[in-house]
Amino acid sequence: MCVTPSLPPAEPRKIIHLDMDAFYASVEQRDDPALRGRPLAVGGTRERGVVMAASYEARQYGVRSAMPASTARRLCPKLLFVPPRFEVYKEVSGQVREIMAEYTPLIEPVALDEAYLDVTHNLKHEPLASQVARDIRAAILARTQLTASAGISYNKFLAKLASDHRKPNGQYVIPPGRGLAFVEKLTVGQFHGIGPATAGRLHALGIFTGADLRAQPEAFLRQHFGKAGGYYHAIAHAEDHRPVQPDRQRKSVGAETTFAHDLHEQPELLAALLPVAAKVWSYCQRTGQSGRTLTLKVKFADFQQITRSRTLLASVPDEASLLRTCQDILTALLPLPKGVRLLGLSLSNLDGEAPPASPGGQLTLF
Repeated sequence: MCVTPSLPPAEPRKIIHLDMDAFYASVEQRDDPALRGRPLAVGGTRERGVVMAASYEARQYGVRSAMPASTARRLCPKLLFVPPRFEVYKEVSGQVREIMAEYTPLIEPVALDEAYLDVTHNLKHEPLASQVARDIRAAILARTQLTASAGISYNKFLAKLASDHRKPNGQYVIPPGRGLAFVEKLTVGQFHGIGPATAGRLHALGIFTGADLRAQPEAFLRQHFGKAGGYYHAIAHAEDHRPVQPDRQRKSVGAETTFAHDLHEQPELLAALLPVAAKVWSYCQRTGQSGRTLTLKVKFADFQQITRSRTLLASVPDEASLLRTCQDILTALLPLPKGVRLLGLSLSNLDGEAPPASPGGQLTLF
């Protein structure tokens, strides 16, 4: 992850990162009293499924989102699984968005359950961002019967960190002048934008905490991590000048499916792409948008993952073309060396975006 360089604002911003608490699971527990207080996972209803969200009762057993359902069941034998209801989640997300819009037009959604808000000059003329956050969280609870947590700070990076600091149903402020002290005590794995693999590489370089990261010259970090090194250098100094972008365009749309048993043969693999492509094209039909770059994801039985991408000269015109192109990409990979547990498809380079450079123009391995 890297941050596009931008100039610091003329005055300190007041940024809120709002995050709904265990959103999908909390909606299910709200709508079904029998589920309240019980360990619950959304998704993973099949043996080879994946947990999409876990209630706080389930998290006490170590159950987390993106965890294989079989692992979650092993950790919590009494875990209850419910299928996702995305239309309901979207409806509730819309209610939350309406509440936020009563306070500021500067809202940058990150997902259905989280968003950044710039309340420097808010519609309520409230000088304290912490009070705005309290009011928004109270309104969400009153209208949806769901709780939200909030982080408040002078930039997006710190606001995101702060929102995790008092979950669930709490909020935390990192005021100007306190960012460096907050960051230096964190482990690098707690930094937004640094995943387990990057954290391991940092550990190999003797960098374990925010203070260790801040001690490294930017040139050193860029030498080892490329452009991302500049981002790591900035956040180690609690710097993030990115504005809240209320009109941020969606960059891609995708879908994937995990199979009940490993797939090996060409006919079943090609057939498995049908519902995945249908989900992607359904989004295109709803929005009137299409794209030129198709990316196929293949996850093998041993969890090794590969992706292949193809960029076309024009946007995909229809579902048949979408399916045919992704089947062509898959066919070029056959025969596969081992069984496949998951196939995914994403469509990016959406209408209105400039196409990424691609050597040879057609096929790229990421």
